[in-house]
Amino acid sequence: MIDYAVKEIKPQSYFSKPVYLDEVFVLTAPEMPFNEELIGLLDKWKFKKVISEGEPHMEYSTPAQTTAPGTSSTVVNEEIIVGLSQQSDSDKLGKANKFYSNFITNVEKIFFRLTISDELDFKEVTEKIKDMVEYIKEDRRFLMRVIKDIEAAPDKSYLTIHSVRSAILAIIIGTYLKLPNYRLIELGVAAILHEVGMLKLPQNIYLSQRTLTPVEQKAIISHPVLGYSILKSFDFPLAVCLAALEHHERENASGYPRRLTSEKISLYSKIIAVACSYEALSSKRPHKEAKDGYTGMLELLKNEGKQYDDTVVRALVLSLSIYPIGLYVLLSNGKKGQVIDVNPETPRFPIVQIFGETTPDGKIKTMQTAQGGITISRPLNRSEIEN
Repeated sequence: MIDYAVKEIKPQSYFSKPVYLDEVFVLTAPEMPFNEELIGLLDKWKFKKVISEGEPHMEYSTPAQTTAPGTSSTVVNEEIIVGLSQQSDSDKLGKANKFYSNFITNVEKIFFRLTISDELDFKEVTEKIKDMVEYIKEDRRFLMRVIKDIEAAPDKSYLTIHSVRSAILAIIIGTYLKLPNYRLIELGVAAILHEVGMLKLPQNIYLSQRTLTPVEQKAIISHPVLGYSILKSFDFPLAVCLAALEHHERENASGYPRRLTSEKISLYSKIIAVACSYEALSSKRPHKEAKDGYTGMLELLKNEGKQYDDTVVRALVLSLSIYPIGLYVLLSNGKKGQVIDVNPETPRFPIVQIFGETTPDGKIKTMQTAQGGITISRPLNRSEIEN
């Protein structure tokens, strides 16, 4: 691999071989120009260099067959069509939408009873999470597409939406890490309840768009301790209580409330830290717009100050790909589509559903992106899809 200084790469140049952020994560394939937008993102997040076995050229030329690190020597040079019936796809999206909406409603009820009546039933929460774990195992890709397509909830539902989406991501990470089923359920319970301490704070503090006063900042910092106390009082397992206490701790001891170092932070806390950070980056908030999934992934990959556990960050990226499920994308052949699944053998090159195209037998046209074949040029926002 050759190191290239980002500032010395000419915009719109093409590398003869893939460009990587590190030894694993691909930034551009030979068909993708190293454009100004990408250079700007790398500069913003202070990535000084990238690596590649190829060389930059101002004109694109068809590359010879190459093998990316960790992949087989077979290069795909044509679209791989994956047959999915429109009816089946629509049905599964509809079921995912219904499941997600019902789950949100159930969590809202759980949070409401805790706030109003000081009631929290471990068995009830566990049963709901069991359903979530099973659904993710069966239809994760449709659930992730639903989450991407549903607009942000009203402010009053912020904690519910954040907790549910964080729980889904945490379970996906835990699945990649091959946690046994009982631990996935326990992790899901911890993730769905990791912010319960916030329920004891006024909404106008944690939803505020203004600079908080020192007293309000102190209240926010106290919510992990409040969450731990609440869960402990209801006899939740210690691992779940610790996740609420430690989800804002960071690997470099920059977190709170106890400024723990890596070896002292529990696994569930490490997973939830990555899951809820990515959820916060990729979701719209009253005070900020959402970043697209690709940008959110790059920001996590940067891992500024080594805040997050590298194994957990990689598990998220390899589970969803650097172009996460649900992301709208422009392909190197000029077509638009949406990422609908990850190819477990080559997670850097996800499966994309092509907009407005069907196969001769009426099935939705999808394709496997691949090195040496059709690749993703860049993410698209919703307005670019609608136009």
